[in-house]
Amino acid sequence: MKHLRIESLIIALGLVCAGAFIYFGIESFGERSRTVEVRGFSERIVDADKATWPIRCKLRSDDVADIYNQAKSATDKIKTYLVNNGIDAKDITTSAPKVTDYRMQDWKPENVSSRYVADVTVTVSTKQVKRVHDLTYSVSDLMKQGIYVVSNEYGGDVTYEYTSLEKIKPEMIEASTKNAREAAEKFAKDSGSKLGKIKRATQGFFSIENRDEQTPWMKKVRVVTSVEYFLKN
Repeated sequence: MKHLRIESLIIALGLVCAGAFIYFGIESFGERSRTVEVRGFSERIVDADKATWPIRCKLRSDDVADIYNQAKSATDKIKTYLVNNGIDAKDITTSAPKVTDYRMQDWKPENVSSRYVADVTVTVSTKQVKRVHDLTYSVSDLMKQGIYVVSNEYGGDVTYEYTSLEKIKPEMIEASTKNAREAAEKFAKDSGSKLGKIKRATQGFFSIENRDEQTPWMKKVRVVTSVEYFLKN
């Protein structure tokens, strides 16, 4: 009889402990299943640190030797103009002139009377962004030397880029994560909860775009971070 009582007591204690484990387990699971997902963002306005400027001109002649001589002369004048205005020679590249013989073509534009037309392009790719920007306003100086500069057929004359993202990326991610936490804390407070640990975090892609159409040398860098937090009672 005594052994039976002991066994009954052990079973009872076991049931109590099991019940407690189940209760606290369900409560813990309930807390861990309550989450909130928020997004934080960080944005900066930065100056472009690279400029690419293709200077393109058109030449015309009825003599093939003359058209190539004109192309060399135009290339030399453009390079001299750039170097004299502070552009490093190493940042200047030239491409072979693209010569079209319209006598060999099936059609010819109405405004072209010469047999040969040459496209000459000298490209500046440099970190001297301000220098390039300033020079775009004085390109008429080339025209005074007989260089007929035309707009880039692919769009804007100068392409501005920001290439130093790695320098600001850590700080922007930190700011974005902080912004997300502030939003999560407000949600938790409004819902009568407390913010727990991070369950999952995802960093979005960085985007770099012009600040506006009028100032393409000013860039807007943006990143969005998604963070999911546990909520506690």
